[in-house]
Amino acid sequence: MPPLHPPSNGAPKTGRAAAYARVSTLEQGFELQRVAVARRASNDHAGELTWYTEQRSGRSWVRPELDRLLEAVRQGEHNRVYVWRLDRLTRRGSHDTLGVVQALRSAGAELVSVTEGFDFSGAVGELLVSMLGFAARLEMDAQMERQQAARARLESEGRAWGRPPKLPDDVREKIRALRAETPPRSIRSIAMAVKVPRSSVFDALK
Repeated sequence: MPPLHPPSNGAPKTGRAAAYARVSTLEQGFELQRVAVARRASNDHAGELTWYTEQRSGRSWVRPELDRLLEAVRQGEHNRVYVWRLDRLTRRGSHDTLGVVQALRSAGAELVSVTEGFDFSGAVGELLVSMLGFAARLEMDAQMERQQAARARLESEGRAWGRPPKLPDDVREKIRALRAETPPRSIRSIAMAVKVPRSSVFDALK
């Protein structure tokens, strides 16, 4: 098998480099991942990246853009794949993480994880992948426990859990007007100005 993440020595000889980014909610946005990955790819002289992005929970088995990327790798369209961090591929634990990594390796693709910066090749690399996958699963489980505790607290206080009610039309118009300013107001700034959650601002701007 080719090395998963060897020291970079320039762009791949064949194929085109690709990048995969995933967020659980649109509120998270792709900007952080895009900037970090693009900087690393530029340093590697990898050329223009083909991006695969999707909004999916890391616990979901359904990841159509990741499937599309893996198929493109198998077809020889890409032989280097960049991710911001391994847990962008999956948070279902070590087994699933290793499955995705091995699928890339068997198709002859390098996987470059920008944040971790480890050499994932060989048996030691598989151990690192397993450890990082396990850590991502533990983090996801901890997040779910915190959400469940927050929901239980709100319900005990007689408050509803879930998305806020639909905004009145006048509030929506105010949000859009603030966003249209030059320079445009940030989501956080707009949310503070009209006293609504940031998720409501995103909804109004769709």
